[in-house]
Amino acid sequence: MTDIEIARNYTMKPIVRVAKKFGISPEDLELYGNYKAKVMARPCPRDGAKLVLVTAINPTSAGEGKTTVSIGLADGLNLIGAKTCLALREPSLGPVFGIKGGATGGGYSQIVPMEDINLHFTGDFHAITAANNLLCALIDNSIFQGNTLGIDPDRIVFNRTLDVNDRALRRVTVNDGVKDAVPHAEKFNITAACEVMAIVALAEDLEDLKRRLGKILVAYTYDGAPVFAADLHAQDAMAILLKDALKPNLVQTLGGTPAFVHCGPFANIAHGCNSVQATRLAMTYADYTVTEAGFGADLGAEKFLDVKCRISGLRPNAVVIVATVRALKLHGGGSSLASLRKGLANLLRHVHNITQVYRLPAVVAINRFTDDTAREINIVKKAVEQTGVPVSVCDVWAKGGKGAKDLARKVTELCRSDNSTFRFAYDDGDAVEEKIRKIATEIYGAANVEYLPAARESIAALSAVCDVNSLPVVIAKTQYSFSDDAKLLGAPTDFTLTVRDVEYRGGAGFLVALAGNMLLMPGLSRQPNAVGMTIDADGKIEGLY
Repeated sequence: MTDIEIARNYTMKPIVRVAKKFGISPEDLELYGNYKAKVMARPCPRDGAKLVLVTAINPTSAGEGKTTVSIGLADGLNLIGAKTCLALREPSLGPVFGIKGGATGGGYSQIVPMEDINLHFTGDFHAITAANNLLCALIDNSIFQGNTLGIDPDRIVFNRTLDVNDRALRRVTVNDGVKDAVPHAEKFNITAACEVMAIVALAEDLEDLKRRLGKILVAYTYDGAPVFAADLHAQDAMAILLKDALKPNLVQTLGGTPAFVHCGPFANIAHGCNSVQATRLAMTYADYTVTEAGFGADLGAEKFLDVKCRISGLRPNAVVIVATVRALKLHGGGSSLASLRKGLANLLRHVHNITQVYRLPAVVAINRFTDDTAREINIVKKAVEQTGVPVSVCDVWAKGGKGAKDLARKVTELCRSDNSTFRFAYDDGDAVEEKIRKIATEIYGAANVEYLPAARESIAALSAVCDVNSLPVVIAKTQYSFSDDAKLLGAPTDFTLTVRDVEYRGGAGFLVALAGNMLLMPGLSRQPNAVGMTIDADGKIEGLY
């Protein structure tokens, strides 16, 4: 059966019943039908609550099942008696209708209702898009209505957004032909990469949300002075649009595990983690919380650890690194056993980074595919065992939580370890160039970093706006390689990371370094998922996964 058929054949429990089993009161739920809810309770993580981060090796274009493993692991933990909740990101419509697909897991390790979650869900993405574009409208209106702030239309730095892959919007002109308005260049970011998404994901509460929204840098004046959203008195109106989106969503897995699914910043062009509030809520109601960070550990895990943990104070007790035979073969340059052995270098570097750079307990989860052979699986197992790191073969697509019980036991053992050895890849006081250098050399394996003139100019200009050296850094780069070149697979060394620009996300509280040719608005492939989808007269959808 396909993922969508498996999900349809599952009899969902009322979300009130799923919540009640874990101590979530019906009074704390705002229902969106029978199977989805917003949770209005304030997070208060229980003493001793364990946080498990699931990450992966650099993926193929289809992904390696990191979300599927996260869901299966959470169900497996509950099966062995470890009270567990999930905390995951919301899917973006960009990948759903693009090439990668949805983000609700697969097979018997899914969160449901799958179709709702992958589409409009509870409207969070739409609210974030609306709030973002309201601010853009207020910027242009301020210029039109006399420009009392003295905004230079050619120095507007806050962009419109849309949650669809649309390369045509990477550069447009607004106000063209509008009477008495000033035309200027504009570009759209995808919603998952916009600053408002990052702000909602990091905000502690409504007051913190408003404070962060007000700190968004929107433009510069003709005199070069910065203009913030607060100067336009935009933060309250934006917060009104976001008041419901700020509340975490609650759904369920096929195994009956509560899943807090909230916010969806991409990891290749944003900070790649679900909301702080959702993670803390899961830790409020469960002894174990399983969360994930997007794409490979060089992207999602690095940003989870160096940005989310730094800002929130969260600390994982264990890290699961997901690997697949097909991805390891890809990193080895072919489909043979020799390619598999060569591709192991990618996995082993990720293992080294988690255990030696970040100094966290880790386990490797081999996500078994139906065409993997026993010999291939054993090659991977032996390579990992030689590092001293535990390894588990899981079969969660076919078996759900039952296929992750061994992994679950290994995770609970790791969670008894001491995670006080955890350290960041860079220090708070490092200069921005030093932060980027440490990530590039210690995590990616680069030999050096090259800054294009625009990047150096941006760092110099931002030094007059904020203390750039006090901020964590999000590096936007390809997910397919440790480097900024998608074709440089395996575990490359002696390459140069090229930083072409640096942007300030004042409300989110970090800088974004754009590396290589990574763009903030993806495009559709030659054969996007959208063209293969159908819906019949009864509303039955096919092709959504």
